[in-house]
Amino acid sequence: MPGPVKTQAVVLRSIRFGEADRIVHLYTPYRGRIGAIAKGARRARSRFGGRLEPFFRLDLVLHEGRSELLTVTSAATVSGYPRLRADGRALDSAARACDAVARLFETGEPHPDVFNLLCNELALLDAAPAIATHANQLAFRLKLLVAAGLAPQLAACASCGAREHLTGFSGAAGGVVCSACEASSFPLDRAAHEFLTGALGASLQATPQAAERALRQAERAIAETVEHHAGVRLRAATAG
Repeated sequence: MPGPVKTQAVVLRSIRFGEADRIVHLYTPYRGRIGAIAKGARRARSRFGGRLEPFFRLDLVLHEGRSELLTVTSAATVSGYPRLRADGRALDSAARACDAVARLFETGEPHPDVFNLLCNELALLDAAPAIATHANQLAFRLKLLVAAGLAPQLAACASCGAREHLTGFSGAAGGVVCSACEASSFPLDRAAHEFLTGALGASLQATPQAAERALRQAERAIAETVEHHAGVRLRAATAG
């Protein structure tokens, strides 16, 4: 029913619209991804100030009418993550995290665990910008796969169930594969396998580290899983 909607949200993207308005793409805990227009947001004396920029976590009041876009009527800052914004690598990691959420969870289906995961990642990047590593970005994406029901099979061959000689990864099969089932797979080193397993089991704060070769293989495993099972291409993570 049309009327006011109160929700927390993270701003995924903010776009200039018209002479003074702004369109924002938001991720909310119980309404998923939504779009809204903030009228007059770009005026010098706008009541919104700079709150509608990407990565802000907000308490919002929105008006829902007949348009696909809701209208922002009130916005209060829960966290603006100022330290994150002062660090180039942390800012880039935050952008890629928001982009991954936008691509994998583009509907209005509620995923409060995804909202909480994104807020946790932004808070970590703000508290310790040095955490903005290739490994951290991949660990975040792995946890998104779990939330999307796309977690890769890592304990046994995704094709035949064998638990030994796991030498490759197949996006089509949905996980690691053994040497007998490795057709259409790519080689997966033990270090990459261990990183994937460790990152899935650890908190973001305790993301394991790995050599760059292993991280590149892990990223390919994530990318092929998402492309094959969700039809989505994620932006490349930042190495280094």
